[in-house]
Amino acid sequence: MQSDAIVFEQLPGARKSLRIAVVTETWPPEVNGVAMTVARFVEGLRQRNHEIQLLRPRQAKTDQAGSNERYEEVLLRGLPIPRYPSLKMGLPAKNTLEQLWKKHRPDLVHIVTEGPLGWSALQAAVKLRLPVTSDFRTNFHAYSRHYGVGWLKKPIAAYLRKFHNRTMLTMVPTETMRGDLGMLGIRNLRVVARGVDTRQFNPAWRSEALRAGWGCAPDDPVILHVGRLAPEKNLGVALAAYEAMRRRQPRAKMVFVGDGPSRASLQSRCPDAVFAGTRSGTDLAAHYASGDVFLFPSLTETFGNVTIEAMASGLAVVAYGYAAAGEHIVHGRSGLLAPHDRADDFAQLAAGLVGDPERIRAFGRAARSAAEALDWDRVVGQLEALFLLVAGGGSVEYGEMPFLPAAHASR
Repeated sequence: MQSDAIVFEQLPGARKSLRIAVVTETWPPEVNGVAMTVARFVEGLRQRNHEIQLLRPRQAKTDQAGSNERYEEVLLRGLPIPRYPSLKMGLPAKNTLEQLWKKHRPDLVHIVTEGPLGWSALQAAVKLRLPVTSDFRTNFHAYSRHYGVGWLKKPIAAYLRKFHNRTMLTMVPTETMRGDLGMLGIRNLRVVARGVDTRQFNPAWRSEALRAGWGCAPDDPVILHVGRLAPEKNLGVALAAYEAMRRRQPRAKMVFVGDGPSRASLQSRCPDAVFAGTRSGTDLAAHYASGDVFLFPSLTETFGNVTIEAMASGLAVVAYGYAAAGEHIVHGRSGLLAPHDRADDFAQLAAGLVGDPERIRAFGRAARSAAEALDWDRVVGQLEALFLLVAGGGSVEYGEMPFLPAAHASR
């Protein structure tokens, strides 16, 4: 393990500048974990002297392609995603991409999303014999059962397997996800962790004025959920947990931050909850830090950025023991982890915690300490090391990389 760290530290000295084409169908100001993470990676790579060409769907008629030092955007056609009109799906653009890359060949093509635009990028890159890598960031095959099309799970999984196995490697955020996708037959999987901005997400943003606006006294426990309000987020479990918590502590208040197709039904089922809508920047940071317990019952995450944002904000997290929670929370020390898909256990853990303010605070302190180790610069360094290896024609067999994710290096 020690020699791995030494090799990793030597990489910046041998660094060369790459031209990287990044293809994504989601990008800020769209609000989701993938858009936020990709934006962080792109900016981090640009600051490390790499030239980035970002290819994405046009988000609105007034959308203008951005450009900066070592950065250019190419806007392509897109359509709104059903049930998520604020998000866009890229349309096929193989010929356009071929012409672009023939004129100015990138050293590497990195595909973030597997939609029609991503598939076009894969076809164009393969035809032009460009090194190509991919991300696995959304469990589309797992989502299918939440939208009444469970019969599509196998065809979707087959498509994802075909897609990713045509790339030189696929990046995943956790070791658990690497194992799960390996069972689906996806090869050459590499773990690249995700980071959190601990300056933005910080207990210092706690606001008693905001809490008072929710109808909460200083000692009332605020139960928080941040994320898309959608069927795949398993929010019925959050409501059941909240009801169990209210039986223990009637002053508890549920706050949902985010929006989505399930909002109306959630408001109907839980009329006393606060629905704060979509928040961003320091406003979002204040909403996080003004909570006490963070409930995250989703079972369809590839990672779940909101988990580590809540940890950085000093909240006690109750989640299932997988994805980001399984990687970064120590059960009983920095949060509570329920057995997979055990809704009753989830509710019992949450209810047992709400009546113990000192335990909530202790978990929050430990969670904040753990989040401080998830530095974005290290994460971007992992991604850069992979890109340098692939662009240089290096092997991508598992076990040959000169680093491990931070969460595993210390275990």
